[in-house]
Amino acid sequence: MSPRQPGLVGLIPCSVALLLGVLAVQCWPALPAGGWLAAAVIASLALAVAAWCRRRWRLSGWVALGLGWAMLHGAWAMQARLSPSLEGEDLVAIGRIIDLPDTRPDGIRFALAVQSATLDGRPIALHGRVQVAWYEAPPAVLPCDTWRLQLRLKRPRGMINPGGADSERRALERGIVANGYVRKSALNHRMAAGRCVDRLRGVLADGIDRRVSDAHDAALLRALAVGDTRGLSADDWSVARANGVSHLLAISGFHVGVAAGFGAGLAGLLYWLWPALALRRPRLQAQALGALVAASGYGALAGMGLPTLRTLLMIAVVVVARSGRRHVSAAHGLALAALAMLLVDPLAVLSAGFWLSFVGVAFLMLCLGSPRRGWAGFLRDLTAGQWVMTIALLPLTLWFFGQASLLGALSNLLAVPVVSFVLVPLALCGVLLMLSCPPLAFVPLWLAGAVAHQLWRMLAWLAELPGASWYLPAVSPWALLLASVGALWLLAPRGTPSRWLGACLFLPLLWPMQAPIPSSAFQVWMLDVGQGLSMVVRTRHHTLLYDAGARYPSGFDVGAAAVVPSLHALGVRRLDALVISHADNDHAGGADAVLAAYAPILRLSGEPTRLLLRMDSCVAGQAWTWDGVTFRMLGPRGGEREGNDRSCVLLVGGSADRLLLTGDITRRVEATVAAAVPAGRPLVLSVPHHGSKTSSSEAFLQALHPAMGLVSAGWHNRFGHPHPDVVARYAAAGVVLRNTATTGAIRLDFPARGPASVTAEERRRQRRYWREK
Repeated sequence: MSPRQPGLVGLIPCSVALLLGVLAVQCWPALPAGGWLAAAVIASLALAVAAWCRRRWRLSGWVALGLGWAMLHGAWAMQARLSPSLEGEDLVAIGRIIDLPDTRPDGIRFALAVQSATLDGRPIALHGRVQVAWYEAPPAVLPCDTWRLQLRLKRPRGMINPGGADSERRALERGIVANGYVRKSALNHRMAAGRCVDRLRGVLADGIDRRVSDAHDAALLRALAVGDTRGLSADDWSVARANGVSHLLAISGFHVGVAAGFGAGLAGLLYWLWPALALRRPRLQAQALGALVAASGYGALAGMGLPTLRTLLMIAVVVVARSGRRHVSAAHGLALAALAMLLVDPLAVLSAGFWLSFVGVAFLMLCLGSPRRGWAGFLRDLTAGQWVMTIALLPLTLWFFGQASLLGALSNLLAVPVVSFVLVPLALCGVLLMLSCPPLAFVPLWLAGAVAHQLWRMLAWLAELPGASWYLPAVSPWALLLASVGALWLLAPRGTPSRWLGACLFLPLLWPMQAPIPSSAFQVWMLDVGQGLSMVVRTRHHTLLYDAGARYPSGFDVGAAAVVPSLHALGVRRLDALVISHADNDHAGGADAVLAAYAPILRLSGEPTRLLLRMDSCVAGQAWTWDGVTFRMLGPRGGEREGNDRSCVLLVGGSADRLLLTGDITRRVEATVAAAVPAGRPLVLSVPHHGSKTSSSEAFLQALHPAMGLVSAGWHNRFGHPHPDVVARYAAAGVVLRNTATTGAIRLDFPARGPASVTAEERRRQRRYWREK
């Protein structure tokens, strides 16, 4: 190492120490409150300063700095959230539209940076980013405009399931302080038009749409040119995940590097044309500055995502080093970028992009070393790089997404050169021509659309191959750590002893520690699907799914977003039966996604004719036995009208307690159902119709004497479920109610001997300081 860079020697351990401190806070179930928080932050920062003065304790100081800095930012972010007392109130907010609004069939969604807000004319404390939906024929909403809007908001709160996405963590990471919708009001109006990069991004995206005839090709080019992924469907993302190329559907760090190379090359061309420029400023410094300017411009078009920002930080480090005539290695540049990222935004560690970006680049540096010269060397590096990334990022990919692509290395080997060296340059050329000479922009965009079309056809074909996607049960922290060490060992330089043993450390990913279900016992999960229902019943060798949640007009599919990921996380490889109680959307909407992921032989519904699916009718009297557990259909009996009372009512019984699944039946058929339930063993009841006041009659409860009631309802749902009168009725009968709105997904074990018990409530099991109570 050059003697001119002694301060860089400890960069890597310092960045790791800071990361450990920041990461430790993200594992806490709660932050210190009130004065304890201030004391903890001050103590951490004081310890960091004290340790900095003693060289041997310097790394401890970086850990302490990470702890204090992360606590402070976490507390600021949580305090910025909407006050609980303001949830459900009609507020008037003035704010600026940020990012690109997303138009959907049911309305438009956008982010609003709130500048001021009032309630009944009184100012209230609300500042930050609010995610808003505007239904009922909204007007045109453009980026950067300032609006006055009447809003009804609530704090960010998501569904908590095994293996499901954590929308509350995402809200914290993105600085979202509330979610809500625009109320119909005369107060709603645009106050001022604005100009910003997002407005330019929107204009360029519209320009691409006009010049590329195929809508899907245009959507791909918008994603590559300006980071606009609004036109990509759920099927597109499925194809991308199956091929491991999701990072190519938006502007990635590598693409920013290509833009930086273009900027450096342009600066070098200027020096070649006018050699006298070297008398004023050295060429290398000018090329570094040109690279930074080009990368920054491209990053701005991308919306400054985390991989983009990481690359820009690394380029900025090189520019500063070049300006100071210092040499900075790639590893030190990465460490400096990590330090800068953590100091600017410690909550970035909550993002999957942070880990995939930095870990991926670190493994490439470790395994490939300096780039080989020539085209042959480039091709060897490209091929080796895809295998390195596939192996190195496999544990993290399974941890964050529960899914990995078996075709990732092959698909990336084909797609990365095409996207990075053909599509991105053509798209950028089209963007530059749209800004400078619009009539000529058609040519590069047409060529890019044709290439994108053929590339996507190939990726879609690969995604259909058997085993393209690989799903595993939820990964434990220990399995993640062991697999990461295994990847490091497996990819270690030649000469490292027994490198093949690193593959053995991946085995805990394949065989997670799950206790087998005994014969005559069963396990039940009531999933958290908001205002809807979905329950998983598992015996020793079989699995039944009862209802699949909703699919909304916006396109959000609870079946795809919550039910299917939960089944994968629970290790369900085969679904033996799907029962859709009746055809209402909150029970049947997610069935398509479930059937796309699984192919159950037994498919039953109380209203098969109303479903656009191949289902058989469930009828009272149907029965079967799995692994010593009996399943018996108690309804419908044939005389019920269409609607809630046509729900399949299923009684599940092992050798001890029983479970009664009731769908949305009302009091009109409750007496018939109660009469069909054999007396005797204790019963756990899924509360009919989410606790509606039209169900759970007093006579029904007295006839069944349930030991426990399970409610599946949305938080602060507009129906008021469960109704206060129903809650009081269950309390008077001595029945304990558990509601997914407050507990998240609920797991119950029904042992072969002994009473049924709740063994997990996901909101409590997955406690983090950003989680709503």
